Amino acid sequence: MDKEYAEYLLKKTKEDYNLIAEDFSRTRAVVWPEICALFDKYISNGDKILDLGCGNGRYFDYFSQKKVDYSGVDNSEKLIKLAQERYPKSNFQIADALNLPFPDNFFDKVFSVAVFHHIPSEEFRAQFLKEAKRILKPSGMLILTVWNFKELKEFFLFLKSFTLKLMGLTKLELGDFMEPWAKKTERYYHYFTKKELIGLSEKTAFKVREIGIIKNKKVNRRNTYLIAQKP
Repeated sequence: MDKEYAEYLLKKTKEDYNLIAEDFSRTRAVVWPEICALFDKYISNGDKILDLGCGNGRYFDYFSQKKVDYSGVDNSEKLIKLAQERYPKSNFQIADALNLPFPDNFFDKVFSVAVFHHIPSEEFRAQFLKEAKRILKPSGMLILTVWNFKELKEFFLFLKSFTLKLMGLTKLELGDFMEPWAKKTERYYHYFTKKELIGLSEKTAFKVREIGIIKNKKVNRRNTYLIAQKP
């Protein structure tokens, strides 16, 4: 992908989440049990944890029940404001996932829910992973999730983007698509295969520990998860 267009998509995604912040927050008012069940496997007492792309801070209640040192960051000013208003004594701040304001070897675990699929181009995805690896302590773990298709409309959006790409009518890459949010905007997504996630992780010198799909009981939510460890 052309770097200038990828930068445009990064900026657009930030603007989109500021635009829909309140509506989005209402749809993300509670934690997802299947995500917490995944997290439970990788939390130890005393962990210093970063919630990378924390949004409205909905996982704060979950993490506050653990014996951990929690921080949350997001690049959406409006979502961080909502998080701070909801949890005024918490540690939330605005930050760019590609240039994090933390020193090297700082966190034991980095958790990132539904963020990586908004990062355009292999260059910026590698930068995202390198930043996560940089701030992790040796043997630290990255636990991230990305969208896994569950509805026909998502396949149609993917097919539409694929067709436009083959016809040379879009700057999006194969695997990219735009998902409408009501009539307000269209958010950028990339659909990852497991093979692609593993390849990106290994290129950035992470060791993949686990990869799979998690679902809720109704199976109306599906997410691919990746567990990667810093050497």
